Amino acid sequence: MRDLKSQLMTGRMAEVALEYAAGTRTPADPRPASTVILLRDPPPTTPAAPPRPAAPAGRPEVYLLRRQRTMAFAAGMTVFPGGRVDATDSTVADSWSGPSPEWFGERLGCSARTAAAYVAAAVRETFEESGVLLAGPSDDSVVGDTTGADWEADRVALETRELGFSEFLHRRGLVLRADLLGPWTHWITPEFEPKRYDTAFFVAALPAGQVTRDVTSESDQVTWIRPADAVAAVDAGEMLMLPPTYICCHELSQYDDVAAILDAAGAREIRAIMPTVRVDGDQAYLETT
Repeated sequence: MRDLKSQLMTGRMAEVALEYAAGTRTPADPRPASTVILLRDPPPTTPAAPPRPAAPAGRPEVYLLRRQRTMAFAAGMTVFPGGRVDATDSTVADSWSGPSPEWFGERLGCSARTAAAYVAAAVRETFEESGVLLAGPSDDSVVGDTTGADWEADRVALETRELGFSEFLHRRGLVLRADLLGPWTHWITPEFEPKRYDTAFFVAALPAGQVTRDVTSESDQVTWIRPADAVAAVDAGEMLMLPPTYICCHELSQYDDVAAILDAAGAREIRAIMPTVRVDGDQAYLETT
């Protein structure tokens, strides 16, 4: 694993960081966002399939997307599904099942209203970017299949903001399954970046019967991969990741199955992490503590 506590920056990122350190760049306010680390235990091998090589550590798989190289933020980076919070995301409390917004607020260090928006955005963005929906017709059920044309029409309408998430849930007769999300970590984009996000990270298991689909226009490649293999790919220069994604993959590689990760989420101490800039001559380093 790379040492991300102090990472030399290059290219445009280094230029922007040096401008910020020189006092010529005003920090932008971070916008709230949510990310979901979607997990599954690997499907069993079949007689027709070759056995899977042993991962360096850990068995679960995570769902990753590679962002289009034309994107304004994190272009070409491999990320988990997620995106910014919408203004209407905090209005879904009446279609809610699971721990209260107050509980999530205590875990994430924010107000109940802000926490509700984080959770709603997490579920909405996961559906928009993978076709997986963490919602169901009752408190103890989850939608079994979202691959039909009617589901795709709703997904596109949500993605283009022609349909609000609360309206979508009400029209479908669904409740948001907040109990399927486990708060994992909290990252804030460094102050030198022109686009900044205050992001809550959650873990969630792929619901039984649902499948991920390559649907979002913001990515050009998707994959299920074991976290340890993702870390190895980054270390080999085969994959690009921002520090939060890389560190999360390293953490997840220590667990043997999805259940263990979900259990661990309940006991994690969550604090906001914001990398800083250290300048040494004409070089800039990204410091993460």
